[in-house]
Amino acid sequence: MAQMDQRSGHVVNNGVFLMTDTVITALEDQVGCYRRLAKLAELQHVHVQQSHTEALLDVLRSRQTVLDEITRLEVIVGPAKRDWTNYIGRFETDQRTKAESLLTETRRLLEHITTADRNDALVLQQRKLSLGKQINQTSAATRVNRTYAAAAYGPRPSRMDVQR
Repeated sequence: MAQMDQRSGHVVNNGVFLMTDTVITALEDQVGCYRRLAKLAELQHVHVQQSHTEALLDVLRSRQTVLDEITRLEVIVGPAKRDWTNYIGRFETDQRTKAESLLTETRRLLEHITTADRNDALVLQQRKLSLGKQINQTSAATRVNRTYAAAAYGPRPSRMDVQR
């Protein structure tokens, strides 16, 4: 029969700890958050590719909201993650499998999101370099045009009134 361990607050069944609802629920919620982040990363990629700046900013705001939720959940899950092997070693097999599965999915989603973000950052950096090059070329063309105009029309007369 399951009993509450007074020291840890965990439910114990014949000496085996049962996964607390708080940690497993927080892990499930984190996976949901990472799934939303992955979808937002895909949407972000579309906006980066199509240069939709305002829509991209909206996606980034949405991502920040999800990241805030992940941070809140990490307060619950973090202590268990820091000593994960020992923590899950105290639980029954099916609970251990479920927790491992949730953690594995979180890591997989995080890797996917990080890779997508890295690729988008490279696209934006390349675009920035290209824009800088265009600005420099425009500036150089303006200087050439001024020089050409000065040579074609001769020296400009002074506008200063030296007669006074």
